[in-house]
Amino acid sequence: MNHKNPVKPVKLLLGVCALSAWSTFAAHAQDTAAPAPVLDTGNTAWMLVSTALVLMMSIPGLALFYGGMVRKKNVLATVMQTFAVTCLVTVLWFLVGYSLAFSDGGGMQAYLGGFSKVLHHGIGVATLWPVGNIPEFVFSMFQMTFAIITPALIAGAFAERMKFSALLLFMGLWLIFVYAPVAHWVWGGGFLGSAGVLDFAGGTVVHINAGVAGLVCALVLGKREGYGQVNMAPHNLVLSVIGASLLWVGWFGFNAGSELAADGLAAAAMMNTQVAAASAGLAWMFTEWLVAKKPSILGIISGAVAGLVAVTPASGFVNPTGAFVIGIVAGIVCYFAAVKVKHMFGYDDSLDAFGVHGVGGIVGALLTGLLADPEINALGKDHSIFTQLYGIVFTILWAAIASFVILYVVKLLVGLRPTKQEEVEGLDITLHGEVVQ
Repeated sequence: MNHKNPVKPVKLLLGVCALSAWSTFAAHAQDTAAPAPVLDTGNTAWMLVSTALVLMMSIPGLALFYGGMVRKKNVLATVMQTFAVTCLVTVLWFLVGYSLAFSDGGGMQAYLGGFSKVLHHGIGVATLWPVGNIPEFVFSMFQMTFAIITPALIAGAFAERMKFSALLLFMGLWLIFVYAPVAHWVWGGGFLGSAGVLDFAGGTVVHINAGVAGLVCALVLGKREGYGQVNMAPHNLVLSVIGASLLWVGWFGFNAGSELAADGLAAAAMMNTQVAAASAGLAWMFTEWLVAKKPSILGIISGAVAGLVAVTPASGFVNPTGAFVIGIVAGIVCYFAAVKVKHMFGYDDSLDAFGVHGVGGIVGALLTGLLADPEINALGKDHSIFTQLYGIVFTILWAAIASFVILYVVKLLVGLRPTKQEEVEGLDITLHGEVVQ
C-alpha cells in the first residue's frame, strides 16, 4: 500500500515560515540601521536664538564697544565700519564663503573646501546638518555670524586711520583668503581638526586669527597722527560699557551655541563663559588697581572681554574650575599685553585688538590643552598643550603672511590711509560727511 510522506509538507511549511521571518527581520534591521534623519526642533530653536545672540555681538555690541573708545570725531566712522562689514560679509558668505569653509574640498580637503555650495546650491528647507539635526540654513547662518565678527574685530587695531574704501577691500579679501581657510582647517574637516586641535567656539578661528591680523595692520599702517602727543582718550565710555555688556550676553550664543544642541554640554559652556568673564574682569581690575593705583571702567570691561575671548576655545572642554583659572590668567596677561607690552614696543594697536583678542586667544588655546576635562567632553581625553601650540603656530603664520600680502595689494589698488589733514580733522566728516552733535 502506497502512503504519502507527511514530512515533506511539514518541511515546506517550515521553510516558507522561515523565509518570511527572515525577510521581515532583514527589512526591520535595514530600517533600524539607517533611519532617516529627523529635524530636532529643540536644537533648532536653541540655534535660532544663538544665531541672533551672536549677530547682536557685532551689531550693536562691537559697534558700540569700539565706537565709545575712539575720539568723538571718529565715532561714526568706527560704527560704520562694523555695520558695513556685517553687510559685506553676509553677502560674501552667502556667495562663496560658506562653501569654501564647509563643503567637501576633494583633493584639497585638508586645506580648503570646494565650490559645491556656492550660492548655497543644493541646500533646501529639508536639508539637515548632521550634527544636532538642525536645518543647514541655520548652521550656515550661525557660522555666518562668526565670519562677520572676526574681521570686524580687526578694525579695532587700526581704528581712526584707514580709508573706508581700503577697509571694504581688505575685509572682503581677508574673509575669502584667511578666515574661510582657517575655519575649514579647524571645523570643516581640515588638517588642524584632524590633528586633534581643540577649539570649541573660535579661540583659534576667530580670536587669534583676528588679533594677529590686527597687529599686522597696525604695523603696516603705522601710528595715528599725533599718537603719544595728543589726547586720544575714549570719548564716551558709557557706550563702551553698553557694547561690552551686549558682547557678554551675546557670547552665550557664541560659546554655548557651538555645541549645536540644547544639552548638558551647552549648559557647561554657558556656565564656563560666565565664570571666566567675571573672574577675568576682576583680575584685570585688581591688577590695574595695584599697578596704576586706580581701577577703571575701561579696565574692567576690557578684562571681561579678555576672559570671554580666552574661554572661547575651552568652553566646551573644561569644567567651571578650569574656566575660573582661565579667566584669572587671561585678565592678568591681557592687561600687561594691552597696557605695557604695546608701549614697550611702540606699536599703535588703537583698541587693543591684538592685546585682548590675539593674546587672549593664545592664552585660552594653550590652557585648553592643559585643563580639558574628559568628563565634560570626551573629545578632550587626548588633550595636549603641544597639539594646541601646533594649531596656534599655523594660524599665526597664515594670518600674518596673508594679511600682510592683502594689505599691500589694497595699498597698491586704492591706498590705505586718508590724508594727514583728513585724519586730523576726523574721519566722520571727511569720509562720511557726518558728525555727532
